[in-house]
Amino acid sequence: MADKLSLETLESWLWESANILRGSIDSSDFKNYIFGLLFLKRYNDVFDERVTKLIKDEGLSYGDAQEEVEDKWGKFPISARWFDLISRTENIGEAMDKAFATIEANNPELQHVLTATQYGDKRVLSDATLQRLLRHFNQYKLGNDDLYKADMLGDAYEYLIKQFADDAGKKGGEFYTPKAVVQLVVGLIDPQPGHSVYDPTCGSGGMLVESAHHVSALPNGILMGKPNVLLFGQEKNLGTWAIAKLNLYLHNMRAEIERGDTLVEPKHLDGDYLKTFDRVIANPPFSAKSWWTPLELSNENEQENGKKAKAPNYKQVSDPYGRLVYGIPPRGYADLAFAQHMLASLKADGRMGIILPHGVLFRSGEEGKIREGLLFGTDAANGSQPGDLIEAIVGLPSALFYNTGIPACVLILNKQKPAALKGKVIIIDGSRDYLEGKAQNNLSAEHIARIVNTHKAAFEQQAEVESYCRVVTLDEIRSNDGNLNIARYIDNGETEEVVDVTATLAQLTALANEEEQIDARLNGYLAELGFIK
Repeated sequence: MADKLSLETLESWLWESANILRGSIDSSDFKNYIFGLLFLKRYNDVFDERVTKLIKDEGLSYGDAQEEVEDKWGKFPISARWFDLISRTENIGEAMDKAFATIEANNPELQHVLTATQYGDKRVLSDATLQRLLRHFNQYKLGNDDLYKADMLGDAYEYLIKQFADDAGKKGGEFYTPKAVVQLVVGLIDPQPGHSVYDPTCGSGGMLVESAHHVSALPNGILMGKPNVLLFGQEKNLGTWAIAKLNLYLHNMRAEIERGDTLVEPKHLDGDYLKTFDRVIANPPFSAKSWWTPLELSNENEQENGKKAKAPNYKQVSDPYGRLVYGIPPRGYADLAFAQHMLASLKADGRMGIILPHGVLFRSGEEGKIREGLLFGTDAANGSQPGDLIEAIVGLPSALFYNTGIPACVLILNKQKPAALKGKVIIIDGSRDYLEGKAQNNLSAEHIARIVNTHKAAFEQQAEVESYCRVVTLDEIRSNDGNLNIARYIDNGETEEVVDVTATLAQLTALANEEEQIDARLNGYLAELGFIK
């Protein structure tokens, strides 16, 4: 066991590879190149490990053992092997691109994943830089027998994703949600063994991985050595989609992760209808703008034809999947478009958790109508949609995310609330519980447990906690015109300072008199010096 690679050693070794790339490419692009190399080394080492095992256990020759492994894995030519790549001194990137293409051709689930990043452009990566990278990755073997546990590489991969998000700053938020926030949302929606879980904006796949970990820890959570859960996701960005695919692959988890714009072109379908899931979870981009591409393209085409430029009318949005039944969000705020897509993707007894900016709780206009529809339903004239769908609202601390310092909230929607919770909404103010950090704040395990346990007690027994959690009736929310601003319902317990208006006005008058005297003295000095008459 002593010669096995520990997680700590693996993580620091992998992170050191980023230093080789510094100066050659932008730090936000490091991940694409390093993740590909990590996979290639892992693939080679497991292939060699299986060949060696057959030679030892069955007495096969190297050629016969290699042929048997290839029969199961697909052809793996010499030119794609690690020992061939590391021996090259020129055109290394081209050889690597060919190696990735070969692996993809024999592994349909990896199609377009490994070739999403191109190594062959010498203007980006020189042969010398690639030689250094390959030598660095040659220091350790990454076969199953070389690691302390089978999914350790998946853990190291997650560590790298976080490190790259830290390094990329605001850009990191485009593909990574802090793990503590993910654990919180997964705990709130509580996926069970046998469930299907879907993330329509899955980024690097962290919410799906965490959902699988959550299920694995439950009774009957493991089936045939894998988490007893079906995972589905969609991601718009090609590079991030590839990272998500590798993330699940290296965790030894099967997932159907599609690529494309979820709002315009959802890929998880049953015929012409949206596929539905037991749990839906997401951290969509906050308040995405110009979110309905067909309308934006139509508008751009009109401008090219000489028509006067004006913003497209989003009342013209026509969704073939009938998701926007509570209303069409404005052009500048896609938040409730994502929420309605998730709701439409939910089974009749399903539950969803979505991270959103606080604005969705109180903004008026079309968003206000959508919010009221989710709370109170819509009448026959507006399509007669059911209400009472919001199970819980959880306020989060500020500065938890990479791409924004604003506080967010978690909205839990439930299509089958228990009888005792019907006509009520759980509201939790978790904004004051966090660990303060230099760049961003974080949630501790205790903070997560407090929110999840408080939600569970409110869900099961309508239990409340003073200045922290209330179970609010829809009647009270209606009296507030459907405004869900948390401060309207939870007194945070902080006593406001009482202002003595008379004393304050007297103080302001005294300060004004003092300022007048100072000005007079200053003008006297300036007159003596001849600067003013």
